Amino acid sequence: MTMRTRPRASPRASPCPQDFRVVVRIDSWEPTSVYPNGHFVRVLGRIRDLEGEIATILVENSISVVPFSEAQMGEMPVNSPETPWKVSPEEELKRRDLRETHLVFSIDPKGCEDVDDTLSVRTLPNGNLELGVHIADVTHFVAPNSYIDIEARTRATTYYLADRRYDMLPSVLSADVCSLLGGVDRYAVSVMWELDKTSYEIKNIWYGRTIIRSAYKLFYEAAQELLDGNVRVIEDIPEFKALDEKCRQAKLEELMWAIGKLTDIARHVRAKRDRCGALELEGVEVRVQLDEKKNIHDLIPKQPLEVHETVAECMVLANHWVAKKIWESFPHQALLRQHPPPHQEFFSELRECAKAKGFSMDTRSNKTLADSLDKANDPSDPIVNRLLRAMATQAMSNAQYFSTGSCAEEEFLHYGLALDKYTHFTSPIRRYSDIIVHRLLMAAISKDKKLNVKEHLPSNKDLEELCRHINNRNRAAQHSQKQSTELFQCMYFRDGDPNAEERCTSDGVIYSIRTNGVLVFVPRFGIKGAAYLRNKDGLVIACGADSHLEWKPGSLQRSQNKITSTTTAGGSVTFHLFDHVTVRVSVQASRCHADTIRLELISNKPYMIPNTERSQQSPLLLKSEMVKEVTRSVEEAQLAQEVEGSTVQEEYREYCQTKGRSLYALLEEIRDLALLDVSNDHRM
Repeated sequence: MTMRTRPRASPRASPCPQDFRVVVRIDSWEPTSVYPNGHFVRVLGRIRDLEGEIATILVENSISVVPFSEAQMGEMPVNSPETPWKVSPEEELKRRDLRETHLVFSIDPKGCEDVDDTLSVRTLPNGNLELGVHIADVTHFVAPNSYIDIEARTRATTYYLADRRYDMLPSVLSADVCSLLGGVDRYAVSVMWELDKTSYEIKNIWYGRTIIRSAYKLFYEAAQELLDGNVRVIEDIPEFKALDEKCRQAKLEELMWAIGKLTDIARHVRAKRDRCGALELEGVEVRVQLDEKKNIHDLIPKQPLEVHETVAECMVLANHWVAKKIWESFPHQALLRQHPPPHQEFFSELRECAKAKGFSMDTRSNKTLADSLDKANDPSDPIVNRLLRAMATQAMSNAQYFSTGSCAEEEFLHYGLALDKYTHFTSPIRRYSDIIVHRLLMAAISKDKKLNVKEHLPSNKDLEELCRHINNRNRAAQHSQKQSTELFQCMYFRDGDPNAEERCTSDGVIYSIRTNGVLVFVPRFGIKGAAYLRNKDGLVIACGADSHLEWKPGSLQRSQNKITSTTTAGGSVTFHLFDHVTVRVSVQASRCHADTIRLELISNKPYMIPNTERSQQSPLLLKSEMVKEVTRSVEEAQLAQEVEGSTVQEEYREYCQTKGRSLYALLEEIRDLALLDVSNDHRM
């Protein structure tokens, strides 16, 4: 058992160990003692130091970040200036060559290196359209049960933290030979549909291995500008810079047509799923932008662009059709992804909150829920719809992988996407589930051709066990990502004076009522947390001069959609669901656990930003400021600690047993459970 603690100094050690996170292992726990017996394992780093806290997050989530071994790297292809990787003549004979016939391109976030997927669309000789989704052919380089396959299976996923990532595969694959970069030949596994030229209905489908050469590596914002008709953005697209004017114009028109046609097709696909009850749920995705030295440059929240949905719909379509294909070929040993319908009682808070704003939530099916969420719009406050969608997400269970031999076909349903069968096929560089699905697809193609199935396919029992492992690792990935984001938030606010700095005061929205307080969402920073209306001394919130809040003797009275604080002097203040309030953001320090964000109500009125120029800044800019400020502070702290840090390893080389506070004493710090927000991220 590993744990995180802040030990007291032992008689033989200097006082400085109190300032470090360490790992200890529990050896035994006598039934007559409140103290477990254990021993020291290793130092993780200094408390509140960025690298030390990141190391703690990794240990807590059992994430291994050791370098790939020499044996694993020995299986990797070589791609260097002296020995460049190239397509082999044998593979040219086996694969469909799309390099000269298809305009293939990728659309990804800025700075993306592990390009899993590319798209294509063209007009066929018969007038119909051909839509193509081309995915990196990782399984060509990762043989079943090879050293690198075993390592990838153990890791199961690439771990994305707020400022870094830990790859499932070595960079020679993830960022080079497998990555579908622009202007280079790459192996792919493709799904191509023939679509009716007007209705976009599917006429035919082809699966197989291909050779592609991506013409453009676009980022989302550039693709959106082209979709909107802004041609000036081509100055930011490297592939256009070396072209003469005539060639540039021709290629620009070709690319703009392709993006526009892809978007039209995606709208049709989405509308079809919407009619079946597909849900649009609230979630915040954050992407880290790195500089040339792989250091953090920006933390960028995903902005709502139509090209996001265009790419997503194409990926959902590919995942759906691959799921159908592998299930038809291997009905008892296919790896699919299910999202079970939620229990109706979990929607009770959503229904009550919507009712408070005059909306009705019909949660009997995904279709009725989706329609209700679409109608629940307050023109004067768009935050309301976001919070209602977040509550709907919170009511649902997580999607998970499963083997088709382990449950009945009616249980295959993906509730959120409104699809009868679904899997993950489109990201084999960063998900081991997709590697298994690629092998299943290749086996299904061989089976159709009456060829011997060469791929090593797991049995239903083995697949069940593998799915449990991958689901477990995915939960660890989601939890570590959430913890690292919270770490950056705490580091950003920790050095500021909550009473003096403008950044520590912000507008908040009440989204849940509790017995002794409220839960508040701070849109500016994407923070959710508890704000107490009764403090530890028993005093309650009271409304003073200028609507500012202060503590006075009194009582709280909670009803369904509001809570009222009444003082002994007779004054009262009431907080309703979805009220905008002013909150002060600070950091609650902990002796033994991670710091947490603390929210304090300071006014029952919305926060008015005095600087009108700052009020026009977007959350994107504010998030970027947060990461830049944290990174700068960390660099300064590291410089100050260089001399002192050099002695740490010497002090911990000796095997020792720590002596400190009991675990029961730590548990006493966990109070006021009624104000805990136990919401989780949900992934489709």
